[in-house]
Amino acid sequence: KAYYQPSLTAEYDEDSPGGDFDFFSNLVTKWEAAARLPGDSTRQVVVRSGVVLGRGGGAIGHMLLPFRLGLGGPIGSGHQFFPWIHIGDLAGILTHALEANHVHGVLNGVAPSSATNAEFAQALGAALGHRAFIPVPSTIVQAVFGRERAIMLLEGQKVIPRRTLATGYQYSFPELGAALKEIVA
Repeated sequence: KAYYQPSLTAEYDEDSPGGDFDFFSNLVTKWEAAARLPGDSTRQVVVRSGVVLGRGGGAIGHMLLPFRLGLGGPIGSGHQFFPWIHIGDLAGILTHALEANHVHGVLNGVAPSSATNAEFAQALGAALGHRAFIPVPSTIVQAVFGRERAIMLLEGQKVIPRRTLATGYQYSFPELGAALKEIVA
């Protein structure tokens, strides 16, 4: 999520530029460079994952209590994109990359259906049988997480898994509502 520059309008795929605008994007660039093997004799795949959603922790673990209490809602304006992926699909993409010899280069490990933060909050509330209408003001997010980390929550980007789809990977959870219902069941 941190590789591409936050934007309310831009759409990023695996060939889009990024990785040089803030601390986190530079960190991703350095991780990818450190993992790169010299030469062309070894097939290499890099998976840039979005927010991973699954049972028992992670991003959902921090969100469930307020949403279950009916206190959940969008973060900041809610207009920012929220690139997400079900943990089963992230594992599936990694397995696909290992087993399919034609797969190489960068893959975006995000679901093919994009959502804004407000749409995510609404879908999570619906999966739990609650409304999600109480926004979390950006000042609160910055106070709790600090300015650098808050940027990752308050600003987003529309990330498209164009190459991931072109390799033939079939998503088990391409739609947010079904993914969240499976996670919170």
